[in-house]
Amino acid sequence: MTTIYDIAKKANVSTMTVSRVINNKGNISEKTREKVEAVIKELNYIPNSAAQSLNIKRTKLLSLIITDITNPFFTQVARGAADKANQMGYQLILCNTDEDYEKESEYIDALISKRVDGVIIAPTGDQSMKNLKKLIKNRVPFTLIDRQIQDVSCDRVLGDNYEGTKKLLQHLIDFGHERIAMVHGPLTISTSKERYQAYIETLKINDLTINHSFVIETHYKQEKQWNGIDGLMNVPPSERPTAIFAANNFIAIKIIKSLREKQIKVPEDIAVVCFDDLELFSDFDPFLTVSSQPAYDFGYLGTQLVIERVDEVGPADYRTINLKPELVIRKSSGAPIK
Repeated sequence: MTTIYDIAKKANVSTMTVSRVINNKGNISEKTREKVEAVIKELNYIPNSAAQSLNIKRTKLLSLIITDITNPFFTQVARGAADKANQMGYQLILCNTDEDYEKESEYIDALISKRVDGVIIAPTGDQSMKNLKKLIKNRVPFTLIDRQIQDVSCDRVLGDNYEGTKKLLQHLIDFGHERIAMVHGPLTISTSKERYQAYIETLKINDLTINHSFVIETHYKQEKQWNGIDGLMNVPPSERPTAIFAANNFIAIKIIKSLREKQIKVPEDIAVVCFDDLELFSDFDPFLTVSSQPAYDFGYLGTQLVIERVDEVGPADYRTINLKPELVIRKSSGAPIK
């Protein structure tokens, strides 16, 4: 009968090391862990204590980490994730980072200590790579949703930011707008960066002048005060933009509120369009012309992909699902300029 001592002897390690590998405890190098696991598999043997620890290892807990639960986009993401987790017999822990890297880091540490089986995450920005490395080190599968982090091996569910931006801008250009401003979020966030690049490229393709004073960077938080629209509006009407592209829905709301305070009407005086819909604000007037993403699917599919990793039924190669946005034309983009 094979024992833990046989495993230790064949792997040329101590019995304590074998025990730590079996129980997933202690600081063991990845090389040593893989060697011990290979011997266990070769001998086709799992001691009773290991079987118990394996049951403990699978918690049936997942976590969804999003950046702003008050944003209707992420509210729908959370609903999709919760529905899929429940369907597959998992419980979902919701973590809201408020676009704060430090909060994200604290959540990651806590989730690792709780031994969650997998994580679905919309990262706060490029700096999130440090937190993703923690998950990799602790062998916690994760799926990136909505936002991209380069050079990390994982499954992804992303939107087509270029196409969505291009459709909105082309709609404005086809209406006769030539002076189009953009208000975007921090360029450390992939969605902001991709939408900004698409804005620049779409204007170039249409032979329109890029006025850098028309490009404003702000934050993605709803409750923070912001008066960035002043620079665009405190000039003679002939020098103002005739349309504004907001990189997300909350930015669009802040823009329209600022314009109203200045008695500037939308869309009569200026057109406004944005990325992501505002279903919870259906009484908001004027209705926004948007590039609408299937937010529910981000959560649902992201959870499906991470569960497949947890259950070890996914393909060897990591997958990227690109969800296409839909142009929804409403009142805020106004009528064609004559």
